[in-house]
Amino acid sequence: MIELKYSLVIEATEEPDYFGFYSPDLEGFTGIGHSIEDCLYKAKWGMEEHVKLLVEQGLPVPPKSPDPRIIIQNEKKLAAA
Repeated sequence: MIELKYSLVIEATEEPDYFGFYSPDLEGFTGIGHSIEDCLYKAKWGMEEHVKLLVEQGLPVPPKSPDPRIIIQNEKKLAAA
């Protein structure tokens, strides 16, 4: 069972023990981890902290996702300008 309140995207990098993650549902929420499991753990608690900060700052909090998804993909390279 997915215990996250929002969807999560985990991106693998060229480094085998370095992953980035973010939530497309929760603007401004990002993080890094050393494994997929590490990202999931950090995301679960980080999302709670992020929402808490939004509430404290009087900013809008997105509704919880009724069907949160976890997507694991390769890192998307930014196009050079």
